[in-house]
Amino acid sequence: MHTKNNQRTGAFGEEVVSQYLISAKAEILDRNWRIREGEIDIVALLPSGVFAFVEVKTRTSLAFGHPFEAINTVKALRLQRLALGWLATHGCFGCEYQIDVAAVLIAPDGSHAIEYRANLL
Repeated sequence: MHTKNNQRTGAFGEEVVSQYLISAKAEILDRNWRIREGEIDIVALLPSGVFAFVEVKTRTSLAFGHPFEAINTVKALRLQRLALGWLATHGCFGCEYQIDVAAVLIAPDGSHAIEYRANLL
C-alpha cells in the first residue's frame, strides 16, 4: 500500500515538473527512460538547445530531510552515466547537456512548491 502511494506521489511530482519545464518553453523528450543501470525521470530539450536530464524528488514532508539531500555524489555520477547513455542511444553523443534536480514539496492541503536546481555537476 505504501509503495502505491509513493508511486502516485512520485508520478505527481514528475507531472508538475514536466508542466514547469513546458511553461519555461522546454520540450519534454522522454519520461521514465530506463536502462539496466537506472532511470531518468525527465529528459527535456531546453530553449537554449541544451538537453536537461532531470531527477525529480517528491516529498510530502521534510521529516526525512530535504529532497535535495537524497542526491549524493554516487547518485549524481549515476545520473551522468544515464544521461550519456541516453545521448548515445539517441545519436546525440557530444551534444551539450546538464543534470538538473527538482524538488517537489506537497503540503497537507494538497498545494505544492517546486525548487529547481540546474547544472548539478
